[in-house]
Amino acid sequence: MASNQQHQNHPPPLGSRIAIIGAGVSGLAAAKQLRHYEPVVFEASDCVGGVWKSCSYESTKLQSSRADYEFADFPWPNRDDQSFPSYVEVLEYLESYGKHFDVLKFVKFNSKVVDLRFIGEPPTAADFGGKRPGEYGSLLPGQQVWEVAVQTNNSDSIQWHSFEFVVVCSGKYGDIPKIPVFPNNKGPETFKGQVLHSIDYCKLDKEAASQLLKGKKVAVVGFKKSAIDLALECAMANQGPGGQPCTMLVRTLHWTVPHYWVWGLPFFLFYSTRFSQFFHRRPNESLLRTLLCLLLSPMRRGLSKFIESYLLWKLPLLKYGLKPDHPFEEDYASCQMAIMPENFFAEADKGKIVFKRSSSKWWFYEGGIEFEDSTRLEADVVILTTGYDGKKKVKAILPEPFRSLLQLPSGLLPLYRGTIHPLIPNMAFVGYIESVANLHTSELRSIWLSRLVDNKFKLPSVEEMLEQTSKEMEIMRQSTRFFKRHCISTFSINHSDEICEEMGWNAWRKKNWLLEAFSPYSGQDYEQNK
Repeated sequence: MASNQQHQNHPPPLGSRIAIIGAGVSGLAAAKQLRHYEPVVFEASDCVGGVWKSCSYESTKLQSSRADYEFADFPWPNRDDQSFPSYVEVLEYLESYGKHFDVLKFVKFNSKVVDLRFIGEPPTAADFGGKRPGEYGSLLPGQQVWEVAVQTNNSDSIQWHSFEFVVVCSGKYGDIPKIPVFPNNKGPETFKGQVLHSIDYCKLDKEAASQLLKGKKVAVVGFKKSAIDLALECAMANQGPGGQPCTMLVRTLHWTVPHYWVWGLPFFLFYSTRFSQFFHRRPNESLLRTLLCLLLSPMRRGLSKFIESYLLWKLPLLKYGLKPDHPFEEDYASCQMAIMPENFFAEADKGKIVFKRSSSKWWFYEGGIEFEDSTRLEADVVILTTGYDGKKKVKAILPEPFRSLLQLPSGLLPLYRGTIHPLIPNMAFVGYIESVANLHTSELRSIWLSRLVDNKFKLPSVEEMLEQTSKEMEIMRQSTRFFKRHCISTFSINHSDEICEEMGWNAWRKKNWLLEAFSPYSGQDYEQNK
């Protein structure tokens, strides 16, 4: 286990003062912004891309247009193409970004970080006495060091290296699957068929995936984006004679959308402009604004109903018993809105996808899945799309007492600006806060982090940072019953405003007040020369 005791001899440095863990979207964004430090980027796999490489199916696509998922200073080559790019196109875009800014030279592939060790005295809130932690963001030579343990090419040997600053970008998804807990003798070992998690399915090539699904009774557990995509792949593999239907085991319903238009209006008008976000609560709002939000809450609920009416008209949710009981805005506020593939319900109409609703407990029996009411679902293959536990990846390598600082009952990581914990010195986390456009979210926070490390601005006091984080989490808790993610989608512009102001930038990025009020914000608005 990692130790915080002072070592007499530090492991040798790798020619850099900064380590970045992970070369996914967030790791590349951080590497680009910190490239003047020539950081060392440890990537466990053999390529960049993170979850786009390790957690993608054959049919996986981006859930937005290219223009809504691009770096501020690196547009897509065909950004006006309104189709959703495939995961292969996304990987090519990320690879091109790394090559264009020459950051791939910093990446050490097949290098997995397995442990971290802090050398120095961990600070406490009392140490700062309510004052600003002065040098927190700058590099501190010799006084505080992070030792990083790296396993290369799955070898048995571990190499330790020392750095003055560590940026964790290992991501919230992939690597560690969430597996349901079953009663004794009622787990997967009881089932005579095959059980796998979606992360295992992602490792199959096209032919192996088809062989797994074709002619089999497949049960897909879940009803989020990965489950929907997988059920459609199963349906396509079972076309023609001998094809079997895919059964989706649906426990919690969520709203899905067919595209980004609602009754002929662009979707961004409802949630992605300053005017639309004015109807939603945000941290640090005045009493007057709080009262105004309360008075406008009927209009906010009306907008949610307006969107729901379109979805119920466009999609056969009532026909298949898939209408959620909660408002649409709660799914949006928890970053759980998913795009429905175009031909999904066409396959359901043909009987290739069927739905089994159940809020009761379930477990395995030798022939499939059994429910609490003694009903059974026969299956040859059961695929669990039950999500990932990315926080375990962080906690597995982070030593005490820092690990305990990230453990909250809500499951959220309590990070100031979604990036740092004021009591974890010389460490940042990028990619652990969500919004409608996660690439833009990670990029802006990487810019903020770079300026912080360069000591171009000072942080607030520890108490102020902790209070700010608590306020954000309280807003999220009040906005949705699905309070399990650090999602800022309903106040994302305000969140970016505060980051810009902290960096000394102008928060309002548009050319005139009309665009400020009614046009959506994107990564292009945050080019650093604006």
